[in-house]
Amino acid sequence: MNTSLVVLSALGLLMAGGAGLASAADAGKAPAKKITVFYPGSSGMEWVLKGTEHGGAKGVKKGETCIGCHVDDRTGAEEAPDFGRKISSGEKSKNTVLEPEPIKGKPGSIPVTVQAAHDASNLYLRFSWKNTGFSSGKKMDADNPVKLAFMLEEPGKVEYDSAGGCWATCHNDVRTMPGIKDDKKTKYVKDGSLANGKFYDLLQFRSGKGQKPVDGHIAERRVMEGGKALSEARGELKGDTWTVNFTRKLAGGEGDVKLEPGKVYNFGFAIHDDHTAGRYHYVSFGYTLGLGNAKADINAVKQ
Repeated sequence: MNTSLVVLSALGLLMAGGAGLASAADAGKAPAKKITVFYPGSSGMEWVLKGTEHGGAKGVKKGETCIGCHVDDRTGAEEAPDFGRKISSGEKSKNTVLEPEPIKGKPGSIPVTVQAAHDASNLYLRFSWKNTGFSSGKKMDADNPVKLAFMLEEPGKVEYDSAGGCWATCHNDVRTMPGIKDDKKTKYVKDGSLANGKFYDLLQFRSGKGQKPVDGHIAERRVMEGGKALSEARGELKGDTWTVNFTRKLAGGEGDVKLEPGKVYNFGFAIHDDHTAGRYHYVSFGYTLGLGNAKADINAVKQ
């Protein structure tokens, strides 16, 4: 597969190419942030908070962030590649093997370039990375070779949101976790509901031909539809590089986080490659995204 393009227009029409749609190309002119997504195995939030398993559990409970411990703020050096390599290979982490069913040869991490911009109406996000070329021969999601999702959340709403990012939606009792037989229980937020504002806004690009992008949310369960903020999601594999662009309205509807210039939001993203599904993905630590706010880890510049 040399190229794959999926587009969701503001009118909800699917078509090949991008003619006539608002372009997210300006995000490509924004400052670049290098973020490594890594294979997390079964390290759900319960594992993160268990001191006998995770050395940073006490810090997380006090509100310390994952990147505060695992990313050097001076050099940008990340521990994520080492974590991903160990987990994906089936190595033990303290007392637990976080991946009891390792996929032989699966890369442990992927370095990704993230760029963000905004104007008066929209947020533009651009993700690019080198295609790993890895193939296990198994197709958990036969329709989609690659998926990229990102989540946004208003700080202070969800427990451990600013510390662990989207880990607050990942739990040991959801489907595809080791030993879980329930194939219907999705990611969720503790005490989550749209009414009380405890939710994550979820958007996802799907690379399969004719596959509709996702504009949903995660509250008491994951809902893969209903959002009104996504205007466009398009991706392309050109040569050995994937590029995925999103155009998202600053305003939205139910299940959409309203974005305002100057403010900062919790942000994280994940990549499924090699037709994988469920927990067999690569994830980022929790970061912050700001609109014209230099204090954010990723600052969407105004254009």
